[in-house]
Amino acid sequence: MYKTLLLSIDSSPSAKKVLQTALDMAQLCGSKVVILSVVETEELGDPAHPEQMSQEAVASLLSQAKTVFEQRSFSAQTVEREGNPAFIICDVADEVGADLVVMGCRGTGLIEDGCEESVSNRVINLAPCPVLVVP
Repeated sequence: MYKTLLLSIDSSPSAKKVLQTALDMAQLCGSKVVILSVVETEELGDPAHPEQMSQEAVASLLSQAKTVFEQRSFSAQTVEREGNPAFIICDVADEVGADLVVMGCRGTGLIEDGCEESVSNRVINLAPCPVLVVP
């Protein structure tokens, strides 16, 4: 069903729930997992999550996520990129041949004013495959 899952994680409070959902999906489908986190540039960064602008913090986040998968006997590839999160997520999904993108949302896309700026909304509209958004 889903041979390759792209898990996009960030430092938001919902990241653990997104990680667990991706792990459950991978176990259910026997999927290869690619874990992605994007280092956001200053002009695109979210002031509420400044750690996403630190390469060291993003590398640590990826390492922790990979460890969670390894503890459940799953190997996972990690990818760190810098730039606009929505575009990077879609580009990496295309590069790795993802069958499903699993990501969280911060809730900004649920209100009319934030819909244009929502990373999850942009990914839903631009991704080359289905997107599972974990609230």
